[in-house]
Amino acid sequence: MFLRNPVRFRATAEGKNRRMRKVIHTAPCVGRILVSEPFLMDSYFKRTVILLGEHGDQGTVGFILNKPTELALNDALEDFPPFDVPLYFGGPVQTDTIHFLHTIGRKLEGSKEILPGIFWGGSLEMLKLMIETNQVSTDSIRFFAGYSGWEPQQLEDELNGRTWLIFNGQKDFAFSNKPDDLWGDVLRSMGSQYAVLANFPENPSLN
Repeated sequence: MFLRNPVRFRATAEGKNRRMRKVIHTAPCVGRILVSEPFLMDSYFKRTVILLGEHGDQGTVGFILNKPTELALNDALEDFPPFDVPLYFGGPVQTDTIHFLHTIGRKLEGSKEILPGIFWGGSLEMLKLMIETNQVSTDSIRFFAGYSGWEPQQLEDELNGRTWLIFNGQKDFAFSNKPDDLWGDVLRSMGSQYAVLANFPENPSLN
C-alpha cells in the first residue's frame, strides 16, 4: 500500500432508516470522506469522519479527522522545531508513523493534492525549515499518528454492508477546530435525510 513519506516517532506514555436513505456517493475515491453509520460500535471508528488520501488497486488510505490525542506534536517527534499543535489519531495502522495534511501547497516538495487546496505529505526536512522560518501557521497543517487502511476491495465491501456513508470532502471538514462536533456537523450539512442521524443516541440501549 502506497504511503507518502510517513515519519517514525518515539513511543509515548440500523433497519428501516437505512433502507429509506440514499447515499450521495457509492464509490470511494481520493478526496471523499467516510462518515461512520451511527450504530458502528468499533472502538477505533465509532462516529468518525475519515478523509481518503489514496484509493486504488493496492488498497485505500485515509485519516480520521475528529480524534485528537492528548499528545502535542513535539511530545511525539524528536528533532522537530517547536510547533504548538495537537497530534491526531489517524487510524490504527502503523501508529508509530506520523502523517500530515496541509494547505501549504506545492511549495512543500512532494506534496499530493487530494482536495482543492488540501495536500497530503511532502518533504519533512523542508517542512521543518519552513516552520523554523515562520512560513507555516498552526492552522494550516494537521498531524496524525497512524492511518486508516483497507485492503483492495475491503472498503467497497464495508460500504455495501452499510458501515459507512460517503460524501464529497470539504476543506472546512479537514481542518475543523471542533472535532467533537464534526461527525454531526457533516451529517447535518448533507441535508435533512442525514441530519436526523446526528441525533441518534450513542448507546440506543440506554433509551
